[in-house]
Amino acid sequence: MKQKYIKTWLLTLIISFFLTACQKDPEIISLSGKTMGTSYHIKYIDSGNLQQNAEQAHEQIEVILKDVNAKMSTYDPNSELSRFNQSREINKPVEISADLGTVIQEAIRLNQLTEGALDITVGPVVNLWGFGPEKRADKQPTAEQIAERQMWVGINKLKLTQSAVGFQLEKLVPQLYVDLSSIAKGFGVDQVATHLQSIGVQNYMVEIGGEIRVKGNNIEGKPWQIAIEKPTLDGSRAVEQVIGLKDLAMATSGDYRNYFEENGTRFSHEIDPQTGYPIQHRLASITVLAPSSMSADGLSTGMFVLGEERALQLAEQQNLAVYLIIKTEKGFEAKMSSAFAKLLNSTKE
Repeated sequence: MKQKYIKTWLLTLIISFFLTACQKDPEIISLSGKTMGTSYHIKYIDSGNLQQNAEQAHEQIEVILKDVNAKMSTYDPNSELSRFNQSREINKPVEISADLGTVIQEAIRLNQLTEGALDITVGPVVNLWGFGPEKRADKQPTAEQIAERQMWVGINKLKLTQSAVGFQLEKLVPQLYVDLSSIAKGFGVDQVATHLQSIGVQNYMVEIGGEIRVKGNNIEGKPWQIAIEKPTLDGSRAVEQVIGLKDLAMATSGDYRNYFEENGTRFSHEIDPQTGYPIQHRLASITVLAPSSMSADGLSTGMFVLGEERALQLAEQQNLAVYLIIKTEKGFEAKMSSAFAKLLNSTKE
């Protein structure tokens, strides 16, 4: 009996030794690349128990992002979305992929939430102003040109249906054009995050073109430290605010980088879907926190179009965490919603 106990003890000791020997110190893996006309940066912690090594994970992430682009790009004439846009058939439902349907479904929900400020059908007007795949404008479009394209704009001119077999999409006017640039990058971030979780990653930071999603902690065991950029007019980069994020997504929209000027007037790339003209309010940028990057991405665009007062009012009504930077005569002023202030204070404790 004693001999059997000793053997069991030795076996347990040997197993424990090998398990300890197989474990490795946590290592931070950094991956980067190009996608959707911008770049991506990914950091995650590998403690030695993941289902893919860094090279395999990177290859799969590239496949995922190429697939998102192949479905939702307006710059690729052969993408699934571009083929729908090119069609002039109306009142004829066409089957679309689950991914495309999911993104359009969320865009429609956010259109209602933002009182029409986020509108994925505003593309024809965006293109007219030179901020889309069409040639960049060197002057302001005429009122007649804007009015013509406004006839093509409106979420009510797009019909999405979902059934047990999938999604179907149809247009109610021939010229309807869907542009998902305000939400597709966020969806891409979420897709990458889902893959990382599927291979066992518990701590990561995924960023595509400024849209971010994090889970867990950084290599120091602290919430991921994410900077909100300070708006500048000279193209330089500076930090406005740093916040510790954990299990959240963040997206920022602003008008201080993508614009053109004519006769001393600055025209932003953010178009108000209800007027067809670039927004002209004092809001320089807005940062939104949400559980998914897709939602944060779409909300930041829609709430930026709303402007300072309406965006802050919506944030309080919906308990949204938002951080606003407003242009004033003396420079820039920051405001935040109650939910954002609560989160910010909790990370400082």
